[in-house]
Amino acid sequence: MRRAVTACSVLAALAVAAPLWAQQQQAKEKDPTSAVTAAPLPDGWSMRLDDKDMTKAAKFVTMGSGFHVTSGGAAIYWQPKDEQKDDYTVSATFGQRAKNVGHGDLGEAYGLFVGGRDLSDASKQTYLYFEVRQGGQFIVNHRAGVEVHKIVDWTPASSVHKFDDSPNSNALAIKVASDSVRFLVNGTQVQALPRTALKDLSGNVGIRVNHNLDVHVAGFAAKPGSK
Repeated sequence: MRRAVTACSVLAALAVAAPLWAQQQQAKEKDPTSAVTAAPLPDGWSMRLDDKDMTKAAKFVTMGSGFHVTSGGAAIYWQPKDEQKDDYTVSATFGQRAKNVGHGDLGEAYGLFVGGRDLSDASKQTYLYFEVRQGGQFIVNHRAGVEVHKIVDWTPASSVHKFDDSPNSNALAIKVASDSVRFLVNGTQVQALPRTALKDLSGNVGIRVNHNLDVHVAGFAAKPGSK
């Protein structure tokens, strides 16, 4: 499945300051964040919990040749050494180990982010993220300070493996080029956005896992080139 979004529609989404705070508060009441015991991060990695989960914890550890996230609080994870400028690809394969029951069959989301800057400052942080969830949908959002703007709302895609599928792992990739940003799931492009709207996506890249998930991450890579 291939989809394209015009520059105007993306700009409109970015221009509308539509914080998800109210929705997050409602979700918090219905789906409280699990208590997780934190652990030291792998060498070279940083973590930032979402503002709403700053009093919570998440566990991100090395497991085999990859990493494992027991999320409690929603967070992003990155290595400063992976910072990118332009024309690059970020990828990883995610395996959800336990079914999330907080949102029925839809579940919580996990994926990748790019264009991360000022991540230590809640009022200035910015990044673009691409996630999938166990119900077979994907989303593209942009975080700017305390606001989250929906660029592509939850959209079903046949290439997204559901939790009950076999296999149920999902290989995600974000390909940032001079003219477009492409989003792939299991080798199939599910979305393309114009760079004229997104513009500067230089900065940190990494992993994002929402709350109450148990996810293994394999083959995380950030490298030049978007082919």
